Amino acid sequence: MKTQSVGQVIVLVFVYFVANIHPGFVHAEDSGLVGMLTSQLGISQGQAEGGAGSIFKMAKQGLSEQDYTSLASKIPGIEKMISASPEPEQKSDLFSGISSMFGSSSSKLDKMADLKSSFQKLGLSGDMVGQFMPIIYDYVKEKGGEKLMSSLKESLL
Repeated sequence: MKTQSVGQVIVLVFVYFVANIHPGFVHAEDSGLVGMLTSQLGISQGQAEGGAGSIFKMAKQGLSEQDYTSLASKIPGIEKMISASPEPEQKSDLFSGISSMFGSSSSKLDKMADLKSSFQKLGLSGDMVGQFMPIIYDYVKEKGGEKLMSSLKESLL
């Protein structure tokens, strides 16, 4: 009986140390896209979730229902990421007027401004959008294929 208790204590101590030395070992769900973003960009889990969520929220507006359903089935936790994304700042009338003068290119300008605004609310610089994109594209391509990744890219342009 005493040997069994000592064995259980040793296992618990081992698990405790492994969890503190290498948290991804115990929390396997963090090893997906959010884990990639945190490790490659040196940001917090909340920033990774919110930043990716901001990008996916914008993509959801431009994707067909079928493409979004396919994307959501391939990206675990996508709805959690989207719910973690902050709302961008409202644009001033001056900005809206200027962007409308550029016609179709204003849509891309508006999207980038919204993404940068959301990233800033997460404590990230607006330039980080460009660092998130290739990681997200590669992840989507790996999980859903070239066609899904292309649809994602087009929805953000």
